[in-house]
Amino acid sequence: MTLERQIKFWLGALAVLVLFLWLFSGILLPFVAGMALAYLLDPLADRFERLGLSRGASTLVIVLIFALVVTLVAVLIMPILANQLGGLVERLPSYVAKVQALAASAMEGPLGRVLGSSSKDLESQVAGLVSQGAGWVTNVLNSLWNGGQAVVSIVSVAVIAPVIAFYMLLDWDRMIARIDSWLPLQHRATVRRLASEMNNAVAGFVRGQISVCMAMGIFYAAGLALIGLNFGLLIGLSAGLLGFVPYVGFGSGLIAGVIVAVVQFWPDWHYVVAVLAVFGAGQILEGYVLQPNWVGKSVGLHPVWLLFSLFAFGSLFGFVGLLVAVPLAASVGVLARFALEQYLASPLYDPSGAAHHPHPAVAHPPLIEPAPQADRPQVAASVRPLDA
Repeated sequence: MTLERQIKFWLGALAVLVLFLWLFSGILLPFVAGMALAYLLDPLADRFERLGLSRGASTLVIVLIFALVVTLVAVLIMPILANQLGGLVERLPSYVAKVQALAASAMEGPLGRVLGSSSKDLESQVAGLVSQGAGWVTNVLNSLWNGGQAVVSIVSVAVIAPVIAFYMLLDWDRMIARIDSWLPLQHRATVRRLASEMNNAVAGFVRGQISVCMAMGIFYAAGLALIGLNFGLLIGLSAGLLGFVPYVGFGSGLIAGVIVAVVQFWPDWHYVVAVLAVFGAGQILEGYVLQPNWVGKSVGLHPVWLLFSLFAFGSLFGFVGLLVAVPLAASVGVLARFALEQYLASPLYDPSGAAHHPHPAVAHPPLIEPAPQADRPQVAASVRPLDA
């Protein structure tokens, strides 16, 4: 097969994938969630197998443990979060009024003379910002509801996704082996290497980042609760959950925590400093301890590329797009690096062939690479999954 035909084939496959996601995005959520859950739990199933359990028993134990954890969270934590969310919505008007009053009193002093604004101007500006913020939140909630009927989607994910995860996890090794047997013999080694790099990138980021988000949510919630901040559990856990997107969780949690602390404790500024200290310590813990050890620096997902992929796939395919954004972004990154390697090692970059690029990536084998002779017989039955 010529290079031109290969390019046409893969572009056609990409077009079919995009068309499939666009056509069935309304019903894919529980299936994508189930496959993602099976992917995340597959290393645990492999570990249970190494301890002597069968694949079926390992899968059953994992699903039961997962169901128990979800049930405990729903029974113990969700009522508290719902209560705090209701209290925050109820107190929001009084919080806005208190912030307006504090800002107006500050504008009556030297700050107002420096800025050249009056308290009335500030009140009108704050009122405008609040109305815009309320409208934005309303539009977001309406779009979430109308885009897929949120309640139905949540119920379908809670009921169907674990069932899909069970069957996917049960057959994961066989599916990987079957897909491996379909790889073209001439390029099998190269495709395996690229698939392994994609798996490492996705696994390193997704599994590591989920662990970091959970740890940071617990840290922020515990720290704010110890301070005595109203809605500290809600703010802390939300900051940890939103931490999957770089800087969004930290920024939103810090702003919400400081605003609530000012309204609740002012003029005692020590509590505001304590809130700042909690988020500052959290950033140090995340940046210097958790991220290097749990996520690592070899994932290859730049924060800008991650943000772009989340926005792009989210706008195209809704919540399903958000679920597949990170794996697709990591995969595209691996393919882009591989394409750059091939370009640097090709006559298109250096027709004479004399240049030597110092990047270690060019040491990888070229695209057209015959597979070893040992790979040509029926190899699928002995192939282990890529992350085993």
